[in-house]
Amino acid sequence: MSNNKKVIINTEVTGFSPKDGHKLVEIAAIEIDKNDKQTGAVFHAYINPKRKIPKEVVEIHGLDYKFLKKYPTFTAYKDEFLRFIEDREIIGHHVYFDMDFINNELGFELPNKVTDTLELARNIFPGQRNHLCALSERLNIEIEKSPYNGALLDTLYVLEMYKKLKAIKKREKDNG
Repeated sequence: MSNNKKVIINTEVTGFSPKDGHKLVEIAAIEIDKNDKQTGAVFHAYINPKRKIPKEVVEIHGLDYKFLKKYPTFTAYKDEFLRFIEDREIIGHHVYFDMDFINNELGFELPNKVTDTLELARNIFPGQRNHLCALSERLNIEIEKSPYNGALLDTLYVLEMYKKLKAIKKREKDNG
């Protein structure tokens, strides 16, 4: 990997599976350095999915088609996004879900190394609820409150979660 930088990513979507025609509606990524500190580089985009979004999904992330129709489709962001992630490690919570949608939009599978904080959490806290909210609470992670589950806000939660989970793993290894 070049320069040891990584990216934390998060997405919002129209439904559960790109195989069912569901699409990205928001994508966010923040760059971190080898010490897991934010570099200040951010990628964020709202995306026109060119399809209706079920009401129950809108209730989760607050992004409806009326808002999103003024934005371009993912194709307009593709090159900028690929430059942003380059050959960096991609980190996310339940990241393989995000990667399915991203790879579907790209039309190919990204070769990047991927780290899933959900898998890290399941190894550390087996049998416990490890979704983003439960884990943030368990790890005492507090980020500014928002009425919606926005992708950019969630990257900040995932970054803090990643750092805390790595520290727990290191302590376990040092003590084990």
